[in-house]
Amino acid sequence: MKVIFLEDVKGKGKKGEVKDIADGYATFLIKNRKAEEATNASISALKGQKKAEDKKSAEELAAAQELKAFLEKDESVIKLTAKSGDDGRLFGSITSKQVAEALYKQHNVKLDKRKIELENPVRTLGFTKMSVKLHPEVTATLTVQVTEA
Repeated sequence: MKVIFLEDVKGKGKKGEVKDIADGYATFLIKNRKAEEATNASISALKGQKKAEDKKSAEELAAAQELKAFLEKDESVIKLTAKSGDDGRLFGSITSKQVAEALYKQHNVKLDKRKIELENPVRTLGFTKMSVKLHPEVTATLTVQVTEA
């Protein structure tokens, strides 16, 4: 019997796949709402869903690329102030949360702090480059300027 998997089934198939499996197992999967029978109508509905998902992912990718272009401009440097000692070292550090908040305040761009990848917290005055994971395929470089408060 041909079925369309509604969710991943270990060892049998992934969500959205159409496969031919044994009748008894197909009945079990249909009963537990893990699959549905593959009729012409359900296959065309599946194709429509895949087309809509592809369109949505393409839009997300385009939006991420547009945001990357904005973040990498020279005008979109994020300016932060902090207290520091005589040698230019900060009292404390600049975290990804502070960077995300400053980005929202200065450029009205909302960004999740978990997308900002900081190997080490910023502990010195000056310019620092950070990578920002906007999309699985798009990574931007963000510039942060820390000045004396």
